[in-house]
Amino acid sequence: MSQDLTHDGHGGHAHDSHGGHSHAVSADADRRQLWVALLLLLAFMVGEVIVAVASGSLALLSDAGHMLSDVGAIGASLWAIRLAARPATGAWTFGWKRAEILSAAANGITLLVVSGIVGIEAIRRLIDPPPVDGGPVLVVALVGVLVNIVAAWVLAKANRSSLNVDGAYQHILTDLYGFIGTVVAGIVILTTGYNRADAIASLVVVALMLKAAWGLLRDSGRVLLEAAPEGIDLDQVRGHLLENEHVHDVHDLHVWTVTSNLPTLSAHVVIDDSCFTDGHAPQLLDTLQACLGDHFDVEHSTFQLEPASHAGHEGLTH
Repeated sequence: MSQDLTHDGHGGHAHDSHGGHSHAVSADADRRQLWVALLLLLAFMVGEVIVAVASGSLALLSDAGHMLSDVGAIGASLWAIRLAARPATGAWTFGWKRAEILSAAANGITLLVVSGIVGIEAIRRLIDPPPVDGGPVLVVALVGVLVNIVAAWVLAKANRSSLNVDGAYQHILTDLYGFIGTVVAGIVILTTGYNRADAIASLVVVALMLKAAWGLLRDSGRVLLEAAPEGIDLDQVRGHLLENEHVHDVHDLHVWTVTSNLPTLSAHVVIDDSCFTDGHAPQLLDTLQACLGDHFDVEHSTFQLEPASHAGHEGLTH
């Protein structure tokens, strides 16, 4: 005899906006901020490509390429937010919430691809530097710094605990650092005529893109491979559950993340046989849920409560 009992975030253990799962910023607010950043970057990117081609600057062209990936990243983020808002239906028991994680992974992959393309060309130009007009490079880079500061400020107000939104933000942040590097390159070219500064600035941008890509792919990979969320130790979870005097054992314990801010847990909990006969099982479930909510901020969980006498009938457990 066993019982499956499920508790989700709509039960009695509520979490406010200061808890581990902050919902203070709505998806609609995220959309507005993403759209503002998208239009701002798109307008600037067109002008930057024109100046980059006219001046022969790879640093500006690489920044424009990165900005193109920024625009694509924000577009993908907007699409993912729309998909994630779809309700759970049919076979999609969690809805399309993991679309946000796929978008974050795609952002990481685009950063890798763009960094590879720019890195190869930067090395070629470092060996054989072409002439570069430092004036337009400096002017456009200064404007780029301003545009990216505004875009980063806009997205900083969005819910960056979402990997999807944070992916778009990381694109913009690395672009900002890249433009700062391009400003330095423009000044060096104007004052010394050292054209290799343009390629060096491009390599700095590449290094920043690789760092951001690694972070996004690492975090999205943990979710897609259903690793336990960072900060949740399964031994500690098991230990807290076992502190209850009626709990004999906890097995088949799994903790994973469906999407950003939605950790999920399932477990088989072996309890006193008497809990099923004296009606104590529901109260015990409340206690276990309070343990999870208070110590680990897990809002969605499923417990299978099993009497101790059932242990001999269990198959492979872990």
